[in-house]
Amino acid sequence: MSELYQHIVEWTLWALIAFSIITWTLIVIKAVQHILLSRQNRSFIKTFWSAPDLHAAASLEKYVGATARVAAIGFQTLRNADASPANDLEHSWDRQDLLERHLRQQIQKERRSLENGLAILASIGNTAPFVGLFGTVFGIIQALTAITASKSASIEVVAGPIGEALIATGIGIAVAVPSVLAYNFFLRRLKLIAADLDDFATDFVSLVQKAGFRIKATAPVIKAGQVQPPRGDAGKTENGKEVFA
Repeated sequence: MSELYQHIVEWTLWALIAFSIITWTLIVIKAVQHILLSRQNRSFIKTFWSAPDLHAAASLEKYVGATARVAAIGFQTLRNADASPANDLEHSWDRQDLLERHLRQQIQKERRSLENGLAILASIGNTAPFVGLFGTVFGIIQALTAITASKSASIEVVAGPIGEALIATGIGIAVAVPSVLAYNFFLRRLKLIAADLDDFATDFVSLVQKAGFRIKATAPVIKAGQVQPPRGDAGKTENGKEVFA
C-alpha cells in the first residue's frame, strides 16, 4: 500500500510538470501573437489614416492584422452590396446596418482568436494548487503508514514522505502563479485590442458614411498574354455571331 501512495505522489508531480510545460508554452505563444498583432495594427492604422482618400485606403490589401481584416471586411461588404441584388435576406439590410453587422462579426472573430488558450491558463491556475494538495495528502498518508509499519516516529521514517508532500504543494503553487498572472495579463490585452477595434469600426462607419456607403469597384487585373475585351459595342453577339462596331 505504501508503494501505491508513493506512485500517486510521483504521478501528481509529473502532472504538475506537464501543467508547467503547457503553461509556459502558451505564455510564449500568446506573447508572440500579441507582439506581432500590435506591430501589424500600428503599421496598418498609420498607413490607413495617411491615405489620400477612402478609395486609396480600400486598396491596402498587403497589410495583415486584426485591424486590417476589419477594414477589409468593411470594404468587401460595401462592394458586395453594389454587386449583389437586394432580393434575399442577406442583402435586404440597410447599407449602414449591413456594414455594422459585418464589422461586428469580424471583431467577434478576432476576439475568439485572441481568446484561444486563455481557458487552459485559467483552468491550470485554478486546479494546480489542488493537484499539489492531492499529492500532499497522499504523502502524509504514506508517512503515517510508514510510522505504523515501523512502529517508530523518528525523523528517518517520516522525512522522505513529508518532504515529497511539501514539494508537491510547492510545485502546485509554482505552476498556478504564472498561469493566473498570464491569464489576467492576456485577458487585459484582449480587452484593450477589442476596444481599439470597436473604435476603429466606429470611425470606419463614419468615414464611409461621407461617401454614401459606396466604394469604387476594383478594376480587374489583366494578366500577361490576356486579350483585353474591345470597348464600345465590340464583342457583343447577335444571334450567336460577333458584331463589331
